Amino acid sequence: MDSHKRSLGFISLAFLFITCSSAEFLIQQVTEGKGTENNSSYNVEANLGETRAFREERPSSKIVTIAGYSVIKGRFEPYESSVFEAAGYRWRLVLYVIGNKNDGGAGHISLYVRMEETDSLPYGWEVNVDLKLFVHNPKTHKYLTVTDGTVKRYNAAKKEWGFGKLISLSTFENTNNGYIVQDTCSFGAEILIVKPAEIQEKVTFISNPPNNVFTWKILRFSSLEDKFYYSADFLVGDRYWRLGFNPKGDGDGRPHALPLFLFAQGFKENAVATNTWGAVNLRLKNQRNSNHRQLYSAAWYPIRSDYGVGVNNIILLSDLKDPSKGYLVNDAIIFEAEMVKVSVTNIVSV
Repeated sequence: MDSHKRSLGFISLAFLFITCSSAEFLIQQVTEGKGTENNSSYNVEANLGETRAFREERPSSKIVTIAGYSVIKGRFEPYESSVFEAAGYRWRLVLYVIGNKNDGGAGHISLYVRMEETDSLPYGWEVNVDLKLFVHNPKTHKYLTVTDGTVKRYNAAKKEWGFGKLISLSTFENTNNGYIVQDTCSFGAEILIVKPAEIQEKVTFISNPPNNVFTWKILRFSSLEDKFYYSADFLVGDRYWRLGFNPKGDGDGRPHALPLFLFAQGFKENAVATNTWGAVNLRLKNQRNSNHRQLYSAAWYPIRSDYGVGVNNIILLSDLKDPSKGYLVNDAIIFEAEMVKVSVTNIVSV
């Protein structure tokens, strides 16, 4: 049981120091107002909070490759891709190789995703999209990924979203940067539908819950063996609990002190099984007066059963066995657990 108990009498802190004398960063990210460059392949610009990062994975929704960029270089007309399906809807990529001047894209590549075939959607339709657009860099075998962290709301009034300043032409057309190789370049899109959650997991903390005091009387204490003994399970909140102790001691309290632990067990039927907060007053009752030995404990108990939190020395065995102290009477002791706060988790509507 040692691997499942945590004693409050001893706390050990371990610190892990990680030092790096040199490191290669596989992803370089730029956000608004903060420019970071690991080479000269991209001139950082703060554009409306847009974020640019390099990744190795291909876009999941659409890739368009232009084999013969020099043919369309300098043309103002947009290239519109074939219709493709992603996330249950139909889309099209729209590419401006000299930028969409109506979107402030002069001197840049502009790229958009347009929603198509929307006539069959219900009146007042809206589709929320987490949109990422991509420029392939064959030289580094990575994709420049552009997003701005906002949800794009596609609807009847706004069917096209993207970035007017996807990448500057000076950067894109510089052959040293690796975006155009053998007159070929590639662009892509990744479309993730953002569907608002309809339910949520709600954690509530209940102070002094019903039936929160459990009393356990142990008879014939002097005849107990050197092992852990456990009480019957008792239900507080949505979880069963039990007390446990070894009459010969445990951990750093052995063999001079009496330990006492509270263990979390299983859950009642239909309860939501999550970590459970348990705050408890653990007591060894004085059977002659109110001078009880008490420990307050509060912790997150994991989902698994038999995880215990307590103390290795709620009382010295010498004090326990002293008849004048009043803790051991007629070879019996009394433990008590008062659950002062527990957490209960429910699945509810948002």
